[in-house]
Amino acid sequence: MIRHICRLFACLMIGIGSLVVTIPASAQSSDSVTTQMTVTMPYPTAKLTIDETATTTTGVERIFETPRLTAGKRYQYKLTAVWSPNNYTTITRTRTVEFVAGTPFRVDLRPKEDSQPDSIVIRYVPTPQVVVNRMLELAGVKEGDIVYDLGCGDGRIVVTAVSKFGAKRGVGIDLDPERIADSKKTAASAKVGDRVEFRQADVLKIPDYSDASVVMLYMGNDLNLQLRPILQKSLKPGSRIVSHRFTMGDWKPDQTITMKDETGEQFLLHLWTIRGDELTPRKSPK
Repeated sequence: MIRHICRLFACLMIGIGSLVVTIPASAQSSDSVTTQMTVTMPYPTAKLTIDETATTTTGVERIFETPRLTAGKRYQYKLTAVWSPNNYTTITRTRTVEFVAGTPFRVDLRPKEDSQPDSIVIRYVPTPQVVVNRMLELAGVKEGDIVYDLGCGDGRIVVTAVSKFGAKRGVGIDLDPERIADSKKTAASAKVGDRVEFRQADVLKIPDYSDASVVMLYMGNDLNLQLRPILQKSLKPGSRIVSHRFTMGDWKPDQTITMKDETGEQFLLHLWTIRGDELTPRKSPK
């Protein structure tokens, strides 16, 4: 596949609502053409990068014009959209698109694609200890449980699970190396370093959580929704999932409770219990 965009748009000028490219007249030929590309964005204020060049337009629908390319030849661009639907979540969506020079084309970046999953980064917000305790109580953590905390922050959930609730083992996973370092310090202070493990990893790139009997979440609705099929497929029946605040689309929790901390701030906690048939389509009643 031919790849040509002047290292994409190396000599471009960006105008309002369109991408305008200027190239020397000597580089133009009678069989070269520009091509209109219309991009539909997942979020009005999302930042769009085409290959390695950032664009400055905003809005849901954005129209760009390519450099002059050889008419009829096929080319490809890499489009990357980055947006924050709230103040703690950043989503990156990447798509590679192919087109024929001279033929206008559209790119819709709104649909999610399993083959090209989004990258989702959650801003670290510590969970109050009183909420940690209630989450573990709601999950019914007991001796023999293996507790995973996805997005473990400072490690307080898995450390509390093994030190106060008698869990057999705790595993914390976080993308941020600083959080992993914090977690190890928390475990060392509680003298439970031999019963907990912390991994720097992307929770969406771990295909199997089958050794967990309890999974704790404080990740955001978007990330929960992507984790949902992974957890439903890999967790054994009887495993419990507790999420602080956020739900998992139309997967109805078995229990939802509201609690308050000592300042009166209100917290919402959700519990799901794996039955083993979550991925089996249910028949509609006749």
